[in-house]
Amino acid sequence: MNNEQLNNENSIENLEEGGLSRRGFLHGLGGAGAFLGMAGMAGNVSAAPKDADGKIIPGFEKIKDDPNAARGWRSVSDRKIKVGIAGYGLCKFGGAFFYQNHPNVEVVAATDLDPGRCAALARAVGAKKTYPSCEEMIKDKSIEAIYIATDAPSHARLAIMALNHGKHVVSAVPAVFGFEAEGQAEELFNAVKKSGMKYMMNETSMFHTDLYSKRMQCQAGALGKIIYSEGEYYHDFGPKGLPGYNPQNGKIDLNGWRKALPPMWYPTHATAYYVGITGGRFTEVSGLGTPGIYAEYNKGDNQHKNPFGTEVAMFKTSEGGISRMAGSWDMKNAHGEKGRVYGQKPHNNKIKGTRPPLPPSVKGGGHGGSHGQLTNNFIESILLDKKPIVDIGDALNMTLGGVIAHKSAMKGGEWMKIPQYDL
Repeated sequence: MNNEQLNNENSIENLEEGGLSRRGFLHGLGGAGAFLGMAGMAGNVSAAPKDADGKIIPGFEKIKDDPNAARGWRSVSDRKIKVGIAGYGLCKFGGAFFYQNHPNVEVVAATDLDPGRCAALARAVGAKKTYPSCEEMIKDKSIEAIYIATDAPSHARLAIMALNHGKHVVSAVPAVFGFEAEGQAEELFNAVKKSGMKYMMNETSMFHTDLYSKRMQCQAGALGKIIYSEGEYYHDFGPKGLPGYNPQNGKIDLNGWRKALPPMWYPTHATAYYVGITGGRFTEVSGLGTPGIYAEYNKGDNQHKNPFGTEVAMFKTSEGGISRMAGSWDMKNAHGEKGRVYGQKPHNNKIKGTRPPLPPSVKGGGHGGSHGQLTNNFIESILLDKKPIVDIGDALNMTLGGVIAHKSAMKGGEWMKIPQYDL
């Protein structure tokens, strides 16, 4: 590592009778992926999701599994957490985080608003029950934890509902979204606090090898005060855009929630490179943006009223440092998730930055081997009653920092305060 860079239950058979044939299912999922899904090993070899131009979405590039990932692993409990999984869209996240392979998990239910995707998800994760919506699945009293892998605009609403029903919640990023993010943050925080349940945001950058190593350095006090940090999430969506769930027709298409998305409404792959490393907080932000080069931005005449294809934010941090975070959907030759931290003291090579061992049945998976790590961390946080690696305070600071940075950019870079939420 470079030290400077860093409603009614439905069986699958019922869904097939409702219009999705077994052959159709196999065709939709892909032969090898379907076979492995039936065997409970979905997410290991399924085709990487691609954008409209055929480029692999960052985080899903083919990587080698670490042969030593399970070395030193010890079971912390014989208990199995009953989990329900929601969402099987463009990236098939519902099946890609190895819940179906974890020794302390029983995936009891699955849901997606599309019957075909619902059946595919259930088959991939071995769920015996399916529901037509996450709202209905949440009402299942047998489920202890909900994994929300749905479209970004629904994350906060579904998480709040699940917490209010006494479920532990793990949510895909971001924790809150868009114009409603600040109000959602207050409601989500209160739901976590009142329920006493575990809440975790699945920020994949947390278990990148460089970030995790720097996190271990910070926790050991080796770097001292972080003077400067930066994070980046770059993915050129191209002139066709990136598909997303479209609530107007229930399909995943180019007019979905991702169309003309402000980069800083989806900031956490970058902002984790400060909050996730230090446990500190962004306190104020000034953001700027450049006009998006693709037609969908249309000078801000779009669903998100967003003119920007690239946004850069400067943050003040709780320890008195400076942080630069950037997101872009239209810069050429810019790709991936990365960051750097610079402290008062040098990196100490004697401090191990090795990621925790995984159960032998759980792979690291996508986003640099982070998927399995996130799942294991969430499950162990329940079993051991400990703080998950990205708790509600971390999740809201990572997310709101970006949301308010976009608001600042829309006002020409005005400095704005970021609300603080910590249990």
